[in-house]
Amino acid sequence: MIKNMSHEELSLQIIRTLTENKKEEFDPILEELQPYDVAEIYKSLPEQHKPRFLLFLKFDVLADLMEELEKEEQLELLNMLGIEKSSKVLNLMDNDDLATLLHELSPEKKDSLLSEMKIEESNAVKDIMKYPPETAGRIMTNRFVWIRTYFTVREAVDKLKSFAEFAESLNYLYVINEESKLVGVVSYRDLLLAELHEKISDIMYERVISVTVTTDQEDVAKTVERYDFISVPVVDEQDVLVGIITVDDVIDVVIKEANEDIEKLSASGKAIDFETKTLVAAARRLPWLILLLFIGLISGRIISSFEETLQKVVALAFFMPMIAGMTGNTGTQSLAVVVRGLISHDIDKKVIIRLILRELGVGISIGLTCSLLIAIIAYIWQGNLILGFVVGCSLFFTLIIGTLAGTIIPLMLFRLRIDPAVASGPLITTLNDIFSLLTYFGIATAFLTHLM
Repeated sequence: MIKNMSHEELSLQIIRTLTENKKEEFDPILEELQPYDVAEIYKSLPEQHKPRFLLFLKFDVLADLMEELEKEEQLELLNMLGIEKSSKVLNLMDNDDLATLLHELSPEKKDSLLSEMKIEESNAVKDIMKYPPETAGRIMTNRFVWIRTYFTVREAVDKLKSFAEFAESLNYLYVINEESKLVGVVSYRDLLLAELHEKISDIMYERVISVTVTTDQEDVAKTVERYDFISVPVVDEQDVLVGIITVDDVIDVVIKEANEDIEKLSASGKAIDFETKTLVAAARRLPWLILLLFIGLISGRIISSFEETLQKVVALAFFMPMIAGMTGNTGTQSLAVVVRGLISHDIDKKVIIRLILRELGVGISIGLTCSLLIAIIAYIWQGNLILGFVVGCSLFFTLIIGTLAGTIIPLMLFRLRIDPAVASGPLITTLNDIFSLLTYFGIATAFLTHLM
């Protein structure tokens, strides 16, 4: 019955059990739900029912719920639970998620919560918080299962069973030596296929792909993507195994980085979502738009400089928006291709040259097709062969310029160690407007006597 219920129906059912104080009916409902579903139901509950809902939840379910909430909701929940109950919940949370949460708290609140936690859990979180944000050390967890090289398969399986509830991932067992250095890895599949008396040293893979605590989180995501890992081990400068990063954390990183790039590409600055207030959203967009406004005035100055040309051949004004728009479109397309490629590929001089030549070829191909088409349209419409040539020739060169601008600008920023996503779509479009208008009116002025 529960499996076919929507979130709304489940919420109503839970509200009924809360109102009637029927915990015996509440627990079976929660046992069938995933942490995401529990979080969605919690967020949809009326405020007066949330305290009792939390009171009915077991500590492990509360920990899962915390990890599914946004920062503001987590802080609200901690305040509702109080210090003593909060510390018990924090003990059960993944240490990387907990480190992220505590980083946002005031020093007094953070110290208060850490002091109430178990010493080993508190120390683990403190160790993670020592590493810089957006590094492997900050997003790793210490909840993994390690084994020694001299273990038998039977001993490894027994340890796996003993730590099943503690470990965040059971897909791999990491093999360490007496100095706690990472020397091998064994998959769960390897254990199932091996004989119980075999030594781990005989079945483990010695070539282990790992990352260091200072590896950028984007590079961690690339490693997981390249090797199709479920988790990746993290080592310190001495190759000592200190944690693992699981694929769910990598997905969070990918989504976060993608959102940041989208914000920069759209020139919207800091995060703006459905909940952002009107004045805040406007304030975050204004700086870029004001900059582009002043750059855009250059376009107006260019048009006014060629006012005489426009007066003599009014038909030129008809094609002006098309020329500028097409140039901006091709530049934005190239920008998106380059930014996406910089994230997923290793970039060197050879790759850059090949990319620029490829995009030049793309610009020429697109330019030839579109310029020929618009030249025919201009000739049929005005009956002027020279007008068709001017419009077509202008579009051909501006499309090449737009494609190259959208390619070269983010590459230049990348070489200067500046995030290439700051070469936002609106900036490329505005610059290409200037290039296209200069090209268009320059060619038109050169052929002015023929156009008249």
